[in-house]
Amino acid sequence: MIKRIKFGTDGWRAIIANEFTVENVAGVTLACAAWIRNKYKNPRVVVGYDTRFGGAMFAETVAKVLASKEIEVITCDHFVPTPAVSYAITALDACFGIVITASHNPADYNGYKLKGSHGGPLIEEDIRDIEYMINPELEIDLDLLSIDSLVEKGLVRFMDIEKIYVDHLKESFKLDLIANSRFRFAFDPMFGSGQKIMKQLLPGVKSIHDYPDPLFNGISPEPLARNLADFLRLMATDGQLDCGLAVDGDADRIALVNAKGEYIDSHHVILLLIHYLAGYRQQTGKIVTGFSSTVKIEKLAAHYNLQVERVRIGFKDISKHMLKEDVLVGGEESGGIGVKGHIPERDGIWMGLLIWQLMAETNKSLETLIDEVYSITGSFAFERSDLHLDKELKNRVIEKCKNKGFTQFGPYNVKESSDFDGFKYFFDENTWVMIRPSGTEPVLRTYAEAPTKEEALFILEEARKIIMLS
Repeated sequence: MIKRIKFGTDGWRAIIANEFTVENVAGVTLACAAWIRNKYKNPRVVVGYDTRFGGAMFAETVAKVLASKEIEVITCDHFVPTPAVSYAITALDACFGIVITASHNPADYNGYKLKGSHGGPLIEEDIRDIEYMINPELEIDLDLLSIDSLVEKGLVRFMDIEKIYVDHLKESFKLDLIANSRFRFAFDPMFGSGQKIMKQLLPGVKSIHDYPDPLFNGISPEPLARNLADFLRLMATDGQLDCGLAVDGDADRIALVNAKGEYIDSHHVILLLIHYLAGYRQQTGKIVTGFSSTVKIEKLAAHYNLQVERVRIGFKDISKHMLKEDVLVGGEESGGIGVKGHIPERDGIWMGLLIWQLMAETNKSLETLIDEVYSITGSFAFERSDLHLDKELKNRVIEKCKNKGFTQFGPYNVKESSDFDGFKYFFDENTWVMIRPSGTEPVLRTYAEAPTKEEALFILEEARKIIMLS
């Protein structure tokens, strides 16, 4: 019996051997196959997986089920970054993509991401259709399916998906300029599926955590400051490194570290990309960003006469705009960013290379470039805290938010609020706190933006105290 499966803001995630089982993966794939067969003639699907436990096994299950329904499958015999799968969908003229990955979740999770023919996240309506088609009874005997026989029939093909992606990167960036600049760079793939990419692109880049570890050294592979202690220490003590790039477990999220070993969050990365593309390259287009991103985006966009649209959290809403409109930068607080001229998808490696190329082209340090942004927007700090609450307390907090029960957080009075996607409380135009339940994890997320890091952390602590008393 297949348990009820629900896709969140970024795919279906579940604990391995609990809900994330071969049977459930096969059941979801049968629904995908039925949806694909209803929509496409002669369909082709790209399948990949990351460095987590069982990745190859689950990906083979997906390939066998799809192929058993006369759907051509292109897959790889080793782990690959999610952006590589996304790009391969467009390069190989496929109609669909499936990535076995739990992205940034802890090591006991695995997951299932759905990609559309455009290479980005499958649109919400199609995901709900597939959910509806999942049959609680598994109507297939996996033991009767042989991957070798499906390969012989031409229904499954193994290709080097990573090479297709790397070749595209080589064609798209001035790698010689980056390599020969005065700057020295470092890379932390967090034991994830992006670990082999940088060695092929820029062999001189210093790497750590660049081998498979399904346990991720006991740390969730999400590029937040608390998870990057080794990388921050390396950048602070090496003495020769100017900018570090960290990506999450499937390499679609990004964070940076400066020469002092200071963490540079995704909000600053989004602003730097707008500054580079609109300021230095004189490109135009809309800015699309999530509800939880910094308010400084509006200030920088206004400086460059660019329109900004706020969307719900989850890159699929950003991707939808990138498909229909002229979007220069689409980015979310969690580190997922896409830009014009690439697939409408998050790509941590692509964004990191853009920042390194900006430094190389301008001969300016990361700190200098951030100061340029601050000269337009003013400085700021953003902090996030994930609260692991029992279900009863979590529900009480959300109900209180819905009923406008929070009017003050410590010494801060709420002057304006919004419940567009979560609950955002403004104290002034530059200072706010936000409360939102995660769409993929059993946590309540709290966010704060303020002029300084100390104040942002203070706001989060005041919010935590009030939440715990709810």
